[in-house]
Amino acid sequence: MRLVLLGAPGAGKGTQAKKLIEKYSMPQISTGDLLRAAVAAGTALGKEAKSYMDKGELVPDSVVLGMVQERLKQDDCKNGYILDGFPRNTAQAQALDKILASMNMSLTAALSVDVPFEDLMKRLTGRRTCKACGQMFNVYLNAPKKDGVCDKCGGELFQRDDDKEETIKKRLEVYNAQTAPLMDYYGRQGIVKSVSGTGSIDDIFRKVCEALGLK
Repeated sequence: MRLVLLGAPGAGKGTQAKKLIEKYSMPQISTGDLLRAAVAAGTALGKEAKSYMDKGELVPDSVVLGMVQERLKQDDCKNGYILDGFPRNTAQAQALDKILASMNMSLTAALSVDVPFEDLMKRLTGRRTCKACGQMFNVYLNAPKKDGVCDKCGGELFQRDDDKEETIKKRLEVYNAQTAPLMDYYGRQGIVKSVSGTGSIDDIFRKVCEALGLK
């Protein structure tokens, strides 16, 4: 199974990816992780990426694609992989397809985890984090026993700047403008599989496995 995960911020892609990894031993390839590892290791691509990051610029697609290609050459990817957070737009998807075709590792499926806008807003704007221990709560879905106080250690709960409503709306708008067109791109290839991302984690995972034809 060679898989791209699609879905808006807060859709639960990361949670489902972890369950797929645990059950089917497929490596998860996150471009964020690849960038951090390459920079820390001081590889040629890592040094090139760092030169952009130090200037506050986006790392070019060519560098990111180079890292993805290097990662896919590793033995643990021979039986499948999960691409998480990449590609983010159609241009990246087209470039990725060329690389995968040259490696004879073309995608099996693009899995979309779909969650209504209102539910995404509750999941993301409702998050509160403990300043002391880092425990997370959600005022709509998993509220602390006492408002603003961590159940675990009694620390103060706060809302991160990137969980505030205006920021979340902007993130979702960017996703819809840039990433959602990937549904059309992969749809034309006939590899899109969509599942509802509402319900319990285990229920969603069951739907994911059914959609992908996994036992």
